[in-house]
Amino acid sequence: MGTCPDLGTVRPIAQPLRWVTRRWSRQLAAAQTVAVVEAGGRTVAFADLLGQEFDTNPAEMFGLDRYHPSAQGYLQIAYAVLPSVCGALELWPEPRARRAESIYLAAAKAAEEPGAEVIATRVGGRATGPHGRWATMLGRRHGARPDRA
Repeated sequence: MGTCPDLGTVRPIAQPLRWVTRRWSRQLAAAQTVAVVEAGGRTVAFADLLGQEFDTNPAEMFGLDRYHPSAQGYLQIAYAVLPSVCGALELWPEPRARRAESIYLAAAKAAEEPGAEVIATRVGGRATGPHGRWATMLGRRHGARPDRA
């Protein structure tokens, strides 16, 4: 699942609300990561992964309402999650996983790292630790060929 994008790129939202919206969207992304990973899924952090492109090319990336993505915007979103989907389906090799940590810490880190993927993991054969479910971020380079990730 792709997490909440950087809503601070939505131009009809004026400052200082745009800054607040950017912060809230990252908090929502972290909460989404926790919920999805605890349910057995994986997430891709959209915040800065797509934010710059939407901010730089709003006429092309946003639809007529200037809030929802255009066809080109949705194409970019689909391309951003494609490596993760193919990895989950075992069609592409998974990148090397980082160190396992609490799902809450992994979610907070992922919300700040463009394209970060978070999946559940086990430590010492256990799915949970003293601070909840174990999770890890995958070190995939988005935009790279899958055989080079």
